[in-house]
Amino acid sequence: MTEDHGLAARRLVRAARAATLATQLDGQPFASLVTPASAPDLSPLLWLSRLSEHTRHLEREPRCALLFTGPGEGPNPQTAPRVTLTGLAERVEDPVLKARWLARHPYAALYADFADFGLWRIAPQGALMVEGFARAHRLRAAALLPDPAHVAALLAAEPGIVTHVNEDHADAIAAIALHLPGGGPGAWRLAAVDTEGCDLVDGERVLRLEFQMGATDADSVRRELVLAARAARAASHQ
Repeated sequence: MTEDHGLAARRLVRAARAATLATQLDGQPFASLVTPASAPDLSPLLWLSRLSEHTRHLEREPRCALLFTGPGEGPNPQTAPRVTLTGLAERVEDPVLKARWLARHPYAALYADFADFGLWRIAPQGALMVEGFARAHRLRAAALLPDPAHVAALLAAEPGIVTHVNEDHADAIAAIALHLPGGGPGAWRLAAVDTEGCDLVDGERVLRLEFQMGATDADSVRRELVLAARAARAASHQ
């Protein structure tokens, strides 16, 4: 089976809780730690302060790059999968996207309404996916980004999915959370859904569930959650 490097890149980007942002001013490169979330179409979302140097850079030069790094297979850092995503940054006023970013970083509610902070969206132009030593793949936007029709369908269905699952299937979400890395007992709820998976939240804890086959609409999200809940309950009885 042919590897889908775009899918691997999307999964890594969506799962990342931190990334390195590269900006530049007057030809001088600058790198900083940021905490991203991703919009339904994969565009990285950043909540940035105007007091930060990288924000002042983006205001003058929107071209930037983000480095997302996954877990490695051993002591050699070069075994870690990573994605360098290039794009154009713009400041946006969008309460839905702000809520999506906060769902990924709930601890930030303490400063989310400070006057100097604002939401930035990076429009992806391409990426370099490195899956280990000598395994690099350049991805144009068409190969990197999810299908726009699937994004639109899930975006329209997401509010109903989240409400229904949290009100009627909280037990399934709790079972799934028990068996995800970093999970455990808690008042877990479904926070967001996208084409590659979904985010579960309990207070300031956030878990990522990757879908097995991906999601294209509400029915496929239901299928993925049913599969995950069945697998979690079977594991609990072993």
